[in-house]
Amino acid sequence: MTLLRLPSAYLGLPLLLACGVTLLCFDLPGDYLQGVLLLAAAGLGILLFDLGAGTRLPPLARFRLRGYAGTRESFVALAYAGGVLLFCALDLALFPIPLISDPSSYATMEGGHEHIRHVSDMCWTLPVIGLLCVRNRWLRYALILVGLAFPVLVIDRNRIFASLFSLAMVLVLRRDEARPLPWKSMLVLGLLGATAFSVLGMLRSGSLDTVTLPFSAMYRAAPQGVKWLLLYISAGPYNFGAILAKHYVNATFLINQLLPMAGSVATAGTDIPLDASNINVGTEFLPFLMALGPAGALGSILLLYALLAWSVRRLYPTVSLFGLLIFLRVSYVCLMSPFAPQAYTWTNAGFIVLCLLLQLLAAWLPNRNAAAASSSIP
Repeated sequence: MTLLRLPSAYLGLPLLLACGVTLLCFDLPGDYLQGVLLLAAAGLGILLFDLGAGTRLPPLARFRLRGYAGTRESFVALAYAGGVLLFCALDLALFPIPLISDPSSYATMEGGHEHIRHVSDMCWTLPVIGLLCVRNRWLRYALILVGLAFPVLVIDRNRIFASLFSLAMVLVLRRDEARPLPWKSMLVLGLLGATAFSVLGMLRSGSLDTVTLPFSAMYRAAPQGVKWLLLYISAGPYNFGAILAKHYVNATFLINQLLPMAGSVATAGTDIPLDASNINVGTEFLPFLMALGPAGALGSILLLYALLAWSVRRLYPTVSLFGLLIFLRVSYVCLMSPFAPQAYTWTNAGFIVLCLLLQLLAAWLPNRNAAAASSSIP
């Protein structure tokens, strides 16, 4: 449990894991190795620094003892959840459902779909709010179900992982320390996520037999579903190393990622010299590499760690609900940083700002418990 309180466990360790899996899954050309080693060195450096820095998550007892249901934060969070549910319903009612109609339409964002998806994408917060803020068992289960089912219907593997990660983190952080870790629940969530990812990956992109990358013998011998999972972990560092080796320069993608409506952030069908056009994922730091070179990529890694440490410090002293949502979001994008950009996007910044505003709104609301206590004083 000490590891869970360490911020670098959500950034340094995933980088090291992804780089290790990349070395196992690919027979890397020699000049590609430089980029993978850069990521691995950054992950190791963050881990070593964090061990001595002293920033830690609050003791788990604070998460367990903190009650949210019936508080002002809970009231605001449930109103927010109602808005997210509305946009999830609009998403399914106004546009084709990819899982039912056409799996290839998952990325089609026309006719205002993109704007609705910006809100419905926050469905990953519904299981957290259901667990922490709802006393009614059926409403709690409904919020959890929507948070897990909606990403499946729209074939959004990233939101599936975000929902499962947040749900698992809340279960672990709020468990009684005298009781063992809920390994069975964690195993079920892990298997559910891996199965959904593999099946949806095959629905979205088809077979991997046509992908011409220098896969290792170990990777080629793996089952098809496992191949998708391994590729999800390793493709980002591989493409990072490839682009660094090819000295490709283009700042457009970073600008489009940071500025709302500046342009498309899609890498498919562009002039980025990817070794396989349909394996077009990169790490969180690939746009910085293309725009600012290796120094820019390294700086973005360090800045992301600073954001993570800030989100941890916001949990003190009271483990506020919206502070917890910010931490869950930041730790998740750190966990997924070896795969694709999610931290340095205007939508991620917007979510953090929204949580800060909702926390401020909750603080402004009248405290009924305090008012009731003061009125009872003779």
